[in-house]
Amino acid sequence: MTFIPADEEQFAEDRADAEVGARERELAAIRGLANAYARLRQEIGKVIIGQGEVVDQLLIAMFCRSHCLLMGVPGLAKTLLVSTVARILQLSFRRIQFTPDLMPSDIT
Repeated sequence: MTFIPADEEQFAEDRADAEVGARERELAAIRGLANAYARLRQEIGKVIIGQGEVVDQLLIAMFCRSHCLLMGVPGLAKTLLVSTVARILQLSFRRIQFTPDLMPSDIT
């Protein structure tokens, strides 16, 4: 077995090509997220009026794969917002009325 020294210039070109390809894939993924966000925002806007900041924060939490706790007085469309998002994303939705003695086994 013989050792052949690597051509540093060739490796540099290959590395540069790989970085360009990675950047293009990342940019395409970012554009895809931006398009998905815009479509979701538009569909939610057909049902939820005047809650733009709440919708934005909910979508940010969803894209970050995080949790979101919606709190507010009755009549602010919290349940409607969540059910609308579930319908748009073709997910199931069930509302649970919490009580002080609610146990996890009561939900299943």
